[in-house]
Amino acid sequence: MLLERAELPPLDAVSHLCGLQAQEPQEPFAGLWSRLRGFQPDALSDLLTGRQVVRTHLMRRTVHLVTAADVLAWRARHNAMLRQRVLGVYRRELAGVDLDELAAAGREVLADGEPRSMAQLARAVADRWPEPGTRSLGEMLVAGVLPMVQLPPRGVWRQKAGVRNALVSSWVGREIDPLPTEDGSDPVGQELVRRYLAAYGPAATADVRAWSGLAGLPGAVAALRGELVTFRDERGRELLDLPDAPRPDPETPAPVRFLPAFDNAILGYDDRTRIIDDTDRGLSVAGARVVLVDGRVAATWDVETEAGTAAGTGSGKGAKKSKDTVVVTPLRAFSRSERAEVAEEGEQLAVFLSDGESARVRVGREV
Repeated sequence: MLLERAELPPLDAVSHLCGLQAQEPQEPFAGLWSRLRGFQPDALSDLLTGRQVVRTHLMRRTVHLVTAADVLAWRARHNAMLRQRVLGVYRRELAGVDLDELAAAGREVLADGEPRSMAQLARAVADRWPEPGTRSLGEMLVAGVLPMVQLPPRGVWRQKAGVRNALVSSWVGREIDPLPTEDGSDPVGQELVRRYLAAYGPAATADVRAWSGLAGLPGAVAALRGELVTFRDERGRELLDLPDAPRPDPETPAPVRFLPAFDNAILGYDDRTRIIDDTDRGLSVAGARVVLVDGRVAATWDVETEAGTAAGTGSGKGAKKSKDTVVVTPLRAFSRSERAEVAEEGEQLAVFLSDGESARVRVGREV
């Protein structure tokens, strides 16, 4: 949805994109603004408070904004990966902790229906496991062994709020779907591959693994091969895609687009050279917001107040929005027409971020 803004409701867009990475709570708003015609941020906020989309640890053990339907369908397939990724950080601290017993203890604490911060939840079970420390217990509880969501107002447009966690089942109203009986075909993995390719294909199995954090989904890919088409990229890698997926001509002009931090248009691939130069790859994991020019990362952007301090995409209630400026820092030299197009799109972004109170943009020189 970056070649042309789509006429889609925000819920359908979140679903099509397989969620938006959202550890920075306000970033998904800019991501949808760049993809949807006439996007209104309150529409996404309403989906969050209305429990149709949720903030949860899922792909790559990062916080994603996904539809409630998708977290119910996908979470069980991510369970083992989520546990292992937490153990990858806290294996020594959690040695000797029975993770099933830890999950049961956490559920017992949460049975009263009260949301809790990670620290509150960890402290509630720490008497039973005093050695690991609350940080490792908390990380395993909220990102590993328990399917949890971060409750609004966190993630609501222009709201700043700490993390309060609740079980998916108590917030959405039903338990996550159990994994089907394993026969090697991995039906949930098949659906993940189909959905990923619909949004981001053509792609290699390594790209699917990089996006999901799962181990390549070999059983799912094998089961799907009969319904997929294949290509070879310039490096000779096999690329998979859905047969009826759009594949624009390589010469199709791509308009300037402003992407938020950690957008899956970049992070959703193992081979990111399709969209960002290797010399700039570090920007994609450092939380830089980037500007696409002709389909490739060509600049970074931020929001600067009149005093010169950086601000988030949603500056918070009471902020003097009219004094904010979208600041673009090119990574290469721009032609006159490129600079003009970047400035024009930046002005529209400034209008969106300020609720129409500012159209200020400044395009710098190549760093």
